[in-house]
Amino acid sequence: VGTFLGILLCYGLIGPIASNMAKAADEEHAYLHVLRVLIFSFLKGTAPIMAVEVARRAIPGHVRPTFQELEKACRGGGSESTAPAAEAAPA
Repeated sequence: VGTFLGILLCYGLIGPIASNMAKAADEEHAYLHVLRVLIFSFLKGTAPIMAVEVARRAIPGHVRPTFQELEKACRGGGSESTAPAAEAAPA
């Protein structure tokens, strides 16, 4: 019974928890990598919009915004993502 319970807990509980923790750590690492690329690019003297473009290229492909989406957000001063929330808020 002890061996069965140990194997069951290992594969049924500990394994999935460890897998989720690894995924969260990888996502955090990717986020911090993009911030690092952005900051280093800006510190090298790159124009802010170009530094943002360099950082956009460092974003993993499955979540990377398109160039047009980035331009729209930059031209709107970042208000594009907050506009629906502001409209939904009661006055």
